[in-house]
Amino acid sequence: MRADPELYDFQPYRGRPNYLWPGDKPVAVWVAPNLEYYEIDPPANPQRKSWGKPHPDVVGFSHRDYGNRVAHWRMAEAMSKHGFPGSVSLSVALCQHHPDIVRDGVERGWEFFSHGIYNTRYTYGMDERQERAIIEDSIRTVREATGQTIRGWLAPALTHTERTMDLIAEYGLDYTCDLYHDDQVLPVKTKTGRLVSIPYSLEVNDHYGFFVYNMSPRDYADTLIRQFERLAAEGAASGSGTVMCIPLHAYLIGQPHRIGPFEDVLRHIAADGRAWIARAGEIVDHHQASVGGAA
Repeated sequence: MRADPELYDFQPYRGRPNYLWPGDKPVAVWVAPNLEYYEIDPPANPQRKSWGKPHPDVVGFSHRDYGNRVAHWRMAEAMSKHGFPGSVSLSVALCQHHPDIVRDGVERGWEFFSHGIYNTRYTYGMDERQERAIIEDSIRTVREATGQTIRGWLAPALTHTERTMDLIAEYGLDYTCDLYHDDQVLPVKTKTGRLVSIPYSLEVNDHYGFFVYNMSPRDYADTLIRQFERLAAEGAASGSGTVMCIPLHAYLIGQPHRIGPFEDVLRHIAADGRAWIARAGEIVDHHQASVGGAA
């Protein structure tokens, strides 16, 4: 096994190419709602359990189903109110299970990329044929449901094989959210195609905030504001634009007791004046037009 996957070159944070976002904004901010579908009794994967409890896990399933039934609308309305489009990390099976949610995102002008078919089916142990089938299914299903051709990938439940990056690039996707190594858009080495990494986040992901770090809603909101303030200041000081991603799960952030502090964050960023609020694909396009292969 290689010590280094050799997906990207080491590049120190200082001395990078100078470019800012449209309007000379120092930080680009994108919101990534994870619109997911969890099976109540998924096929077993020998390397990872889908649920903490024996199947069928009615509690786990129904907790997440709250996001699709109720909390999506609460989250989406807060985002739209403050001018934040979504770049959707989509379990593409949602297009069949809950097409109303996908249609709502389309009507709001949201962008869609793939998060696999179900978030209860993992890439671990898949052969190349199986992994290609997931990518092909994602491209076809999202195109039929939204008219969009997906450009991005976040592996289902963050599970990968050694060939994942090469395959998504081969199929024409041009950004991945699966690397958590930087605060700027950077190229990824693949056998074919042209792939970049757009900053996604585990640290300010609401799943980590509430499930791992046990934050209160106010603590999480304060964390997002501090993340924004620092990245905006660093982008302005260096003249090299940074990226802030806010990854969300409706069943978490859209709870009645959490949505108010989160809306305060959106209001703060929108009023600040230093943020370019954009979709993931727009960030990738501006970066490539500004620095191309120089980054």
